[in-house]
Amino acid sequence: MEVPTADGVSAPLPGRCAFYVEKKKRYCKMIVGSGKAYCGEHANAEKDCEKKRIPCPLDPKHTVFEDLLAKHLKKCNSREKPKPVRFKCKHEENIQSHPALHEALNDPKNGDSAFKHLKQQASLLGNMEDLHLLGPNRCFVEFGAGKGKLSHWIHVALKAYDDIHFLLVERSSARFKVDGKHQNSDTKFERLQVDIQHLDLRQVPLLQEKGLPVVGVGKHLCGAATDLALQCLLGSLETAPHGIKDQPPSKRSKLQQQPGESTGPELQPIPRVAGETAAGQELRVGGVAIALCCHHRCDWRHYVGKEFFKEKGLGASEFAAFLRMSSWATCGSRQATQTSPPQGQTDQTFEEEEHEATEEAELDSLEGVLNAEDREHIGRLCKLLIDQGRVHFLQQKGFDSRLLYYTSSDVSLENVLLTALPASR
Repeated sequence: MEVPTADGVSAPLPGRCAFYVEKKKRYCKMIVGSGKAYCGEHANAEKDCEKKRIPCPLDPKHTVFEDLLAKHLKKCNSREKPKPVRFKCKHEENIQSHPALHEALNDPKNGDSAFKHLKQQASLLGNMEDLHLLGPNRCFVEFGAGKGKLSHWIHVALKAYDDIHFLLVERSSARFKVDGKHQNSDTKFERLQVDIQHLDLRQVPLLQEKGLPVVGVGKHLCGAATDLALQCLLGSLETAPHGIKDQPPSKRSKLQQQPGESTGPELQPIPRVAGETAAGQELRVGGVAIALCCHHRCDWRHYVGKEFFKEKGLGASEFAAFLRMSSWATCGSRQATQTSPPQGQTDQTFEEEEHEATEEAELDSLEGVLNAEDREHIGRLCKLLIDQGRVHFLQQKGFDSRLLYYTSSDVSLENVLLTALPASR
């Protein structure tokens, strides 16, 4: 008599279950225990089986030993699983405008790209006015100034007032600088070509001479530059750099203004004892208004929210993971970053748009697991967590800080504004 071939159809495969599955016209392929002929699912077919198997109450398509039912229900794949918690990452929306930009916003000569930047500038000024940051007797420090357009529009908004000064901080040389338009005014525009991490504002002659409070501003201040700016404004004397390193001769332009009433509360100069200079004194910071950008370019070494992260049991490795995932918030809605200006687009407009663009998303093992909506939501949560560390830092320094949407996402995907005012104000 010929012995059937153990191919799983004529006879069970070696070490596999001996139960014949009628529907599939083959033997079960489940591995059996030592000394057993059937797998656990088909143990009832074994005549001398002492344990009884019953259909699972959660899914009758499979069975379970009756005496192990309670244990099985805790791990059964058909059990009801807890629904994932989706944390809200919405900020208050406060989209504003300002009369100083009404003419430019209605100028048909401005293209779509210029119009979007003007809308952002107008909302930034509108929010600053709501916070009473626009007014005389202060020095505006624009970090990551680039061409200096934010300072330009602040000056336009306050051109009728006296004792207003501007420090434009930019580490690279920019073309088409707009501060050159104000050469015939009494207001001082001073440009500092220096990396923010090497800047000690207490050593800047303009602030030493005037003793004015400062207002830190910035539009799309990339990644670690925001943390460096906050350290520059609010860091302790012990951690401040010694002077301004590698700074070329500063460029100053005199601006002409007309006297008038203040649009915000007056911040008085820091009182000075006779014979005492302002050098080495703590800065008096009147407020902060920084439009955030490019969280994936942050750096744990410079991040101001380390204490916040450590309180949550997080550290440098988790921070690095959040940085990578933060780009998901915008990468799904952008086209890949271009390497050259499109036809008909000027170099200067292209540079501004490139500054806002995040890096193209890298393909990884989660590409087929999470859809675009989930990736965007996770990315925004990562941005929120990083920004909350900055809010915590400002609160520890005695400021009331908040995050808000200052423009719509169709104007800019990087549309979150970080604001801070002294709590005692």
